[in-house]
Amino acid sequence: MKQKKKSFFRRVFLCLLAVLLAVCIAFGIYVSDYYHADPAAEDALVSDDVVSVTEQNGNWVFAPESPTAGLIFYPGGKVENTAYAPLLHDLAEDGILCVLVKMPCNLAVLDMNAADGIPERFSEVTDWYIGGHSLGGAMAASYAAKHTDELDGLVLLAAYSTADLTDSGLRVYAAYGSEDGVLNREKYEADRVNLPQDTTETVIDGGCHAGFGSYGAQKGDGTPTISAEEQQRQTADALAAWMNLQ
Repeated sequence: MKQKKKSFFRRVFLCLLAVLLAVCIAFGIYVSDYYHADPAAEDALVSDDVVSVTEQNGNWVFAPESPTAGLIFYPGGKVENTAYAPLLHDLAEDGILCVLVKMPCNLAVLDMNAADGIPERFSEVTDWYIGGHSLGGAMAASYAAKHTDELDGLVLLAAYSTADLTDSGLRVYAAYGSEDGVLNREKYEADRVNLPQDTTETVIDGGCHAGFGSYGAQKGDGTPTISAEEQQRQTADALAAWMNLQ
């Protein structure tokens, strides 16, 4: 009888081990298939006369000489973080210090608190925002909801907040492209109730979901009528103007 019990538990253990192994393999395959930054993104990782670009603890910092505000940026799901270098380089040219966060397995959901400690490293910046693209934006919103005393605002690019921010005191800027085929519009509209009434919303005419980054076309996205460079430039200029209005 004891031998049968041992045999039973051994089979159960082996089955559970096999399931765990299968899950690990499936997850490994899933995260290894991600969008890579294109050459334009690599070019934006170089310092110039206006913006200093450095890598610090795996994160990329885009620093103008005299920043007027700071932005911590979470990349979209399964997108190489450096794909957002052109957007943040443009934003830094407009006076905003930007910290592009590197996420484990390119998934912000695996490290929602990646922003912890970043503002303290830049004493010259007093006004801080957090934001992100797609999944990164959703995770940034969740982080912002728990750190309202440390942040001035939230930036959502093709993203929505499932956290209630209506009485958070945070300024919120939301933008998406008119040709976005990835953003769940029904969910976006439904979750608008979680944002403050004075949220600033911009629809980028001709823009798409992937246009906020430089990683090529994204599966399921619409067909843009403007270039990614133009979408990023418009976004950076609008964001900088909005941040400096406070």
